[in-house]
Amino acid sequence: MTGTAPFTADDYRARMDRAARQAAGAGLAGLLVAPGPDLVWLTGYTPTAVTERLTLLVLAAGREPVLVVPTLEAPDAEHAPGAPAITLRDWTDGKDPYAVTAALLDADGRFGVSDNAWAMHLLGLQRALPGTSYASLTEALPMLRAVKDAAELDLLAAAGAAADAAFEEIRKVPFAGRRETDVAADLAALLRRFGHSQVDFTIVASGPNGANPHHEIGDRVIERGDMVVLDFGGLKDGYGSDTSRTVHVGEPTDEERRVHDLVREAQEAGFRAVRPGAACQDVDRAARAVIADAGYGEYFIHRTGHGIGVTTHEPPYMIEGEKQPLVPGMCFSVEPGVYLPGRFGVRIEDIVTVTEDGGRRLNNTAREMVTVD
Repeated sequence: MTGTAPFTADDYRARMDRAARQAAGAGLAGLLVAPGPDLVWLTGYTPTAVTERLTLLVLAAGREPVLVVPTLEAPDAEHAPGAPAITLRDWTDGKDPYAVTAALLDADGRFGVSDNAWAMHLLGLQRALPGTSYASLTEALPMLRAVKDAAELDLLAAAGAAADAAFEEIRKVPFAGRRETDVAADLAALLRRFGHSQVDFTIVASGPNGANPHHEIGDRVIERGDMVVLDFGGLKDGYGSDTSRTVHVGEPTDEERRVHDLVREAQEAGFRAVRPGAACQDVDRAARAVIADAGYGEYFIHRTGHGIGVTTHEPPYMIEGEKQPLVPGMCFSVEPGVYLPGRFGVRIEDIVTVTEDGGRRLNNTAREMVTVD
């Protein structure tokens, strides 16, 4: 199975070349990329099934990319969008795939390895080449996929617009008297209706459940008077969406409206902190200061944001201590929240991309209090 994004072999060749050069700049002998989001981004290739058989992309500066692949999966690999830029090295059952791979590696090199590589495969390589050492890609090259090109930005914008369309529809359905799971099923169906091929999460956290940022939907029946946190997203044409809005069933109390307005102000402050050269932590600081100054600092219990691309969570992260400067083309969430245990929670989230002179939201539904039936 190949990716659906409209990228050419030249696009994938450029990505692999850039990745290899960044690896060399980080003091690595190369990169070893297993099936998963890094392999999709670099080659457009997704194996039909990820099994114990080794599939591994080997990248090194000044060398042609090589994809080690089981012989029975080679025909699919040959049809991947990036295949023209890759040399395939297949191996048959009964042969040692680690010996095949070892022949491509420096015997005493340090390599970046995609985070989702299987331990059995990494250990197999270590047995074949005991002089090698390894670092996770998130540790070694955290910004590898962080800066999006124009085509990627278009795909992320389309995914955001689809999620927005889903929100505009979900606010029309009945909430009161229905279970969280019922509304979550509606949300998932709407995401698919508006073009998502994969739904990663549909959080519907009503009443006191809203105080848990990653509440697992359950059979709680939503009641009039509930605040309901909606957080949903997935993949459309290979790129992610992720948005949160907090609605109220019927008219809110003054306190509920005040907390919602506070989170909206914090989200706006975080967005306005987005500009080239600012540190990731500046976005977190700006949003967090609004909430802390209002006396709710202890109830904002997570980072302000995370990157998004071919996965819905990836670097960079908007959190204190992250000094990575923002660069045009980066995309990430800005999603402050306030969570009052046993009572209710509020979160407002947009995906934002860094522009040449600031930021641009990829989600554009109402951030003001929305009431539902």
